Amino acid sequence: MTNRIHVGKRVPEIYQAMAQLQAEVEKAAANAGVDQKILELVKMRSSQINHCAFCLDMHSHDALQMGESPRRLFVLEGWRETELFTEQERAALALTEAITNVATLHDVPDDVYEEATRVFTEEQYRAVVWEAIAINSWNRMCVTSHAPLPERAE
Repeated sequence: MTNRIHVGKRVPEIYQAMAQLQAEVEKAAANAGVDQKILELVKMRSSQINHCAFCLDMHSHDALQMGESPRRLFVLEGWRETELFTEQERAALALTEAITNVATLHDVPDDVYEEATRVFTEEQYRAVVWEAIAINSWNRMCVTSHAPLPERAE
């Protein structure tokens, strides 16, 4: 893999602004009562679609630390084919996929929006949407920079 210019921490003002955005998203989600595990699933699913190894590594590690089951992470890409995910998680995953694939879909389909707003309050809906927006930004930064995986004990 070709080494690339890392656009993240080398421009600290912009990186800090993104980190602040992430902190605000997580604060809004907590204030709205969104389960942290839902946010990690959003981060994981977007990172799968965007093929971001760095974020997949980070957020699978974080999810496991929060008590997420390895089995659910293993089947996350096929979430529609299993009953392992709650109604809110399924709505968040569908919404995340629509937001992440907006260039192809050109919109968040009405059925996805309607289901998400049925199972989430307005504040929760906003927090999930902002999480999908934020992780897509992180994915693009890491993929563009070929961000290397951190060293981890296996």
